[in-house]
Amino acid sequence: MSEPQIPPEGYAFEDWKAAKGAKDHFETKGQSMARMRNTALAALLREAGWSQPQTAAAVARVAAECGVRELEAISRSHISMWVLGTQPSGRAPHILRETLSRRLGRRLTLADLGLEDEPPGSTDSSADWSVNPLTVLADLGSDDLDMHRRKLLATTAYSAASLALPAEAWWAAAPAAAASRPADSSRLVTQADIDDVRNLTTFYSARDQQRGGASGRSALAGHLRDEAVPLLGSRFRTERLRREAYSAVAEMTYLAGWMGFDASEHRTAQRYLTLAAHIAAEAADGPLGGHILRALAHQAVDLGHPRRALDLADASMSRTHYGQASSREKALLAIVHARTLAADGDRPGTIAAIRRAERDLARADGEDAPGRVGFFQEASLAHETACALRDLGDPREAECHFQRSVATRRRQQYARTHSVTLGYLGAVQVQQGRLDEACGTWGQALDAMAGVQSGRARDAIVRMQSDLSPVRRRGGRHVTELDRRAREMLRAIG
Repeated sequence: MSEPQIPPEGYAFEDWKAAKGAKDHFETKGQSMARMRNTALAALLREAGWSQPQTAAAVARVAAECGVRELEAISRSHISMWVLGTQPSGRAPHILRETLSRRLGRRLTLADLGLEDEPPGSTDSSADWSVNPLTVLADLGSDDLDMHRRKLLATTAYSAASLALPAEAWWAAAPAAAASRPADSSRLVTQADIDDVRNLTTFYSARDQQRGGASGRSALAGHLRDEAVPLLGSRFRTERLRREAYSAVAEMTYLAGWMGFDASEHRTAQRYLTLAAHIAAEAADGPLGGHILRALAHQAVDLGHPRRALDLADASMSRTHYGQASSREKALLAIVHARTLAADGDRPGTIAAIRRAERDLARADGEDAPGRVGFFQEASLAHETACALRDLGDPREAECHFQRSVATRRRQQYARTHSVTLGYLGAVQVQQGRLDEACGTWGQALDAMAGVQSGRARDAIVRMQSDLSPVRRRGGRHVTELDRRAREMLRAIG
């Protein structure tokens, strides 16, 4: 997340008059406004180096990221009232906490901000690598299936501070720690039980590729909670079966997270993906662990956290993860590494990582690889390469690779990604001043989105509308028609 620049006039925290008239929705829980000044919050704002308008702008960005629309109108007045002691209401305390955690580079609690802390049991432990992931995953699955709790989860801020990974020694010790965990069920897990989990994961993965992550996510969460997670608390005849069961459940958990990411439920996705990485480590499945770290890096780079994304991608390229993977999976890890290097502004590193991915994919034909990477072929490599080149500021080269992706993809099988690729292609075309060509490409993108339920597809439409905004008046009838179709598709996607 880019940070606002510090104004020359410095930082003001005492403007009471500016706070008058601010809406109760933002800053009160029914208390009198005569409260004690929140010195803890004031100190954190000084440490962050932000004025009240800068803080409000940063909070609004984080709120927009996780769909908390009631905070879109937050202003300097609200920050002033919070510093003066008025308690924020609703999701505002959590959004403020995440905003300051990102700025300061450490995880803050509500108590650190001088605000009321969470009720017992509400603390998120998915990023705590010392907890039992089975218990946390069961709780997360239950929350995800409860409509009220799911709505709250969907509007919880993505936590950049929760992306820190444990030390190398933790990864090495994780399988033994899981093997020594006592069973809480007398059930004896069979190979057929493990195969059932893998078959369900394959089915929902194909559905995600075609229809988008918002389609079928609840059904997958139900299978995960009721069928997959109970296996981990059961008994195993051999250590090999235990590891296979853990690996199968980790992959289903990863898919739940990936579908949440595609549905733009970013904090829920992050929690599933973190737990999936934890369980994959306990399975001693290095390639799967790298696959999941790659997904966390992809999410982080898409959400504007390049340094965090690069740390995750670097971890995925370790000897334990990349080093043990099939050539096709290596290519996927390498190209996402390239994307994080591009977001961090490292052109030589990006080009080297792209070349590595190309070499890895060239070796993949005829080689055994896990089903989770079957989708990663020439079209996917071209798409991610184009994204990296776009982020390096090279729209012409990016366009060539987006075109190759469109030309080589199996469109019906991978409708979601195909539609997003077309959206990105139109964006780089209009960036080069070719409005008519971009409109034609965007029309194809909208055609491809029929039946797709995806937050990334929705984001592509919103970006398209933004790119059209400066040219609507001179674009003529075809721009007007495209804009109309875009609004209809946004309503259809939801």
